[in-house]
Amino acid sequence: MHFLYNTIISISHFFLSIIATFNPKIKLFVSGRKTVFDTLAQKINPTDKTIWFHAASLGEYEQGLPVIEKIKEQFPTHKIILSFFSPSGYEVRKNNTVADVTLYLPLDSVSNAKKFISLAHPEMAFFIKYEFWINYLTELKKHQIPTYLISGIFRQNQLFFKWYAGFYRKALDSFTYFFVQNEASKLLVQNLGKNNVLVSGDTRFDRVATILEKDNSLPFIATFKNDTTTIVIGSSWPKDEELLSQYINTTKQKAKFIIAPHNIKPEQIQHLKNSINKKTVLYSDMKDKSLQDYDVFIIDTVGILTKIYSYADIAYVGGGFGNPGVHNILEPATFGVPIVIGHNYSHFAEATALVTIKGCISINNKNELKSIFDELITNHSIRKEKGVICSKFIANNKGATTLILDTISKQQRFTT
Repeated sequence: MHFLYNTIISISHFFLSIIATFNPKIKLFVSGRKTVFDTLAQKINPTDKTIWFHAASLGEYEQGLPVIEKIKEQFPTHKIILSFFSPSGYEVRKNNTVADVTLYLPLDSVSNAKKFISLAHPEMAFFIKYEFWINYLTELKKHQIPTYLISGIFRQNQLFFKWYAGFYRKALDSFTYFFVQNEASKLLVQNLGKNNVLVSGDTRFDRVATILEKDNSLPFIATFKNDTTTIVIGSSWPKDEELLSQYINTTKQKAKFIIAPHNIKPEQIQHLKNSINKKTVLYSDMKDKSLQDYDVFIIDTVGILTKIYSYADIAYVGGGFGNPGVHNILEPATFGVPIVIGHNYSHFAEATALVTIKGCISINNKNELKSIFDELITNHSIRKEKGVICSKFIANNKGATTLILDTISKQQRFTT
């Protein structure tokens, strides 16, 4: 089976190289990996002490960031190596300030794994949430490098739990410790005969909790809001926007709307703007505009949605009408904002929990959207009640980062 796995990796590389000629995202995926070993050779000296973190994409990076920051504090003389699998993670965070070297992870071939580990020579390795690359894990174990899974999630339908995937289960032997998000994941790992597992929770709560300590002011958003009840719509997709534009166009409620779409391609932004018949301004076109005179503000840029949530009275988080489902609801929750989402959220533990305790409301259609928005706009006490539920939810789930680092420090010591 291991031979078959390596064959699939080789075939994937061949086909990705072909697809890259006409697919921009795959082109980034392929071309970005061509310079990885040169970058490591240039930036990591044989005498450097290093620690390696791997994130599949942007979400996993955000999830691991609290641990990366604390590790950097504890080991200031070590260089932090951060790898991404996906362009949507690397291209957005390639200029981050927490890592000394940020790069793509080469495909999981035997030769790539050997060369990467040889050049990086990490003293510790961290995999965030998902992604179990067999050859990299095998190489880490061969070199006896302590390896940790943080904010891990295991589900019964994963390959580890199939009768024919013994080679894949064996790769889990490489982990020194599993830090998982919930009891169900812990039980699944223990059923594989592994007791080096701890329910630490989700480090994303630590990440979003620190947002409140930062300067979240955006004067142009304050000007637009103009002390009016404001609904912030984050990471919206076309299916979300179809319902939302209908509500915006027909509502008689006194409210303003800020829309930060998931996709900010010009043609899609223009389509969204054209679908709204109220006075609308784009972020890219706001210069010299009297923002307080507009009803709808479309944010056709990235990187400021978190701060915008601090101005929300109500948040709608998109993705819940498609696959893989709703986007990050923890950022608006940390500001104590009631949240509305679509119905596809069952794979997201934090969304399920917040819906259950009524800080977050799931809707199925435009009629439910209208009913919920109308109630939240007009009833300040309900808004406040649900907002408090959200902020307490964040506060009550902090602490995963401290638990992870305390456990690691008890197991082994490193000279700094």
